[in-house]
Amino acid sequence: MVNPSLTTADRERFELEIAPGARAQVSLYAKTPAQVPKLRYGTRVEFTGKIRPVHNFNNPGSFDAVQYFAGRQVFWNGSADASTVTALPGTCGNAVEGWLFRLRAAALERLDALYPEDPYASAMMQAVLLGETTRMERLWTEDYRSTGTYHALVISGSHIAVLSAVLLFLLRLLWLPQWAALTATVSVAWIYAGVTGWQSPVVRSAAGMTLYAVARVFYREGRLLNLLAAVALGFLLFDPSQLFDAGFQLSFLAVAAIGAFTIPAIEATSGPLAAGCRGLADVRRDLRVPPRTAQFRVELRLLASTLLAVTRMPLRFGNLLVVAVARAVFYLYEVALMSLVIQVCLALPMVWYFHRLSFSGVVANVMVLPALTALVPLGFLAIALQSPQLASVCSALLNVSRWAASLNARWEPEWQIPPPPLWLIAALTVVLCFAAWRVLTPRWRTLAWAGVSCLLAILIVHPFAPRTTSGLLELSAIDVEQGDSLLVAFPAGKLMLIDAGGLANFGQSSKARKSGIDVGQDVVSPYLWSRSIRRLDVVVMTHAHEDHMGGMPSVLRNFRPAELWTGAVGESEEWARVRTAARKYGVTIREMRRGAPFAFDKTRIAVLAPDIDYIADSTPKNDDSLVLRIEFGNHAFLLAGDMEKRTERQLTRTGELQTATVLKVGHHGSRTSSTPEFLDLVHPAFAVISDGADNSYGHPHPFTLEALETRRIDTLRTDQRGLVRISSDGRRIRVD
Repeated sequence: MVNPSLTTADRERFELEIAPGARAQVSLYAKTPAQVPKLRYGTRVEFTGKIRPVHNFNNPGSFDAVQYFAGRQVFWNGSADASTVTALPGTCGNAVEGWLFRLRAAALERLDALYPEDPYASAMMQAVLLGETTRMERLWTEDYRSTGTYHALVISGSHIAVLSAVLLFLLRLLWLPQWAALTATVSVAWIYAGVTGWQSPVVRSAAGMTLYAVARVFYREGRLLNLLAAVALGFLLFDPSQLFDAGFQLSFLAVAAIGAFTIPAIEATSGPLAAGCRGLADVRRDLRVPPRTAQFRVELRLLASTLLAVTRMPLRFGNLLVVAVARAVFYLYEVALMSLVIQVCLALPMVWYFHRLSFSGVVANVMVLPALTALVPLGFLAIALQSPQLASVCSALLNVSRWAASLNARWEPEWQIPPPPLWLIAALTVVLCFAAWRVLTPRWRTLAWAGVSCLLAILIVHPFAPRTTSGLLELSAIDVEQGDSLLVAFPAGKLMLIDAGGLANFGQSSKARKSGIDVGQDVVSPYLWSRSIRRLDVVVMTHAHEDHMGGMPSVLRNFRPAELWTGAVGESEEWARVRTAARKYGVTIREMRRGAPFAFDKTRIAVLAPDIDYIADSTPKNDDSLVLRIEFGNHAFLLAGDMEKRTERQLTRTGELQTATVLKVGHHGSRTSSTPEFLDLVHPAFAVISDGADNSYGHPHPFTLEALETRRIDTLRTDQRGLVRISSDGRRIRVD
């Protein structure tokens, strides 16, 4: 094992080095917590399980998981039953890292002991202080994400800044020489980086702290932008590929924005006034400060004198009170200013990578940041002292930040933004750089910020048409692994999404399949956004199986379709989830049944199944599927959902089936679908199979593949090709 294991009640995850530079991420599952082995860094282990290469969802706009994990030297994912694990004799690894990870494990155990009956506080404290996110539920963090305050929850460079500032202040209070205090602070920063598992933001911040300390020892001014440039160049020389990493870009752009805009603004506004709060009772100091600062000091003393007259408060305490209030106001102002600047300067990468901008971020950060900033030193103090009292204070701070995020999330708009065109990216970048130019006159600076405002408005409104071709009927089978999601672009511009993927769990242990991935949010939506799609006209849920509708609530939230078409639905838990989302977002629900074809956006659509007399029960079934035939010109697309033999034979007997150029094969190519009689009647030229690589169901079945090959049907599989796109102008067919 080459890193600390991440343990929950019934599972454990760790990285295993198979050979130098080649690692696997292994997940162990157990039926009871007692069966989860306690594995430490450096343990040599042997187990029996399944292993598969790390792979991507192969769609435009998808996250490149292969490259991300390759940067950590991880090339495989493995899973095994915890009972098969055997610890081998001997140890391996680095002694220093072993000590750091033992320190981490001890801190995690102490947090568990401090919050034995509060899983939320325990999980969030582990995440905020040590970067341990295994137990952190996505539901707990959604409000932080939507309000732009999630950065305060995760391990980042700000943790190093807060801890270093507190430690440096305490050491200087003990009259430690500057060089010794800086050396101790830098040492603690690097120890903390190791304890958090050498996470990139913390390592970069520790490097910056080291450069700052060196500059101070040699009596050099540690200018923020100079330090930033030096750290960035050092990391890029070590690994140039980091330049294309989203975390690297966001970290350095945020600090650059603070150095280029926030610090000059503070120096011109609150900075001189905040400096004037020092030694307020010393009247002689007024002569050595600028007139504006001196006037502010006089006004503060007058306010303290007024408090003395009204409340009989001693003048010394009055001075302390007005200074404390003034410093608090300046702090909140500077947090709001920094948040606003970062929101503006990071708007482009936030839209590009995450498709969202927070409109409540400035207010939310003013409320959330102070609580979570105080939480960092207090949390480590609670761990060190094993203090239940400090742990209760930290829990209260967590609840305050949670309440603040929830409050602001209520009026945060629930829509997201597709990536902008390149010309808008270039224009906004140039205008921001121009606005940061120090030699600008006030008039030119005003014009620059006016330009930034106009371009941001265009970015947010996104008045750009979806990337489709007029006059073509297009079917795109999105790679959602073992599931279905089809985008249909109609000739006159209407857009339909059929199913939204999900994590299949039929016949599987729910523990073995549980994942934090929301396929609708993390896979389907990014592809649609990459096509500049912001609205869908129709969303279709063929039936209520998880691998078809698991991502549906997110799709309804992100794309607000006018209508939701469904097949046969019973009162199941799965359908209730989708129905609730549809009602919340004002989507009209239409249950479709077999009937006469109808015109739709220059095509004709026929609903072939379910039959008008078909009754769905409370357990969703494959034959509940909505089956559509879309005809355009000389070609037709037959989209079979998970239709099985029973429905295929019924359509064969009633004469409903006609030939189709393209067949979306039913039930992922299972043997329970695509009978020879059905294939002979439909007689497609192309068959599209949506399935997952190395899936545990054996889809597509060799029998189905043989039947397709025998009939010389060109078979296109998402597990082999990724996204498959077929389009027709009514006469010709094109396959991408």
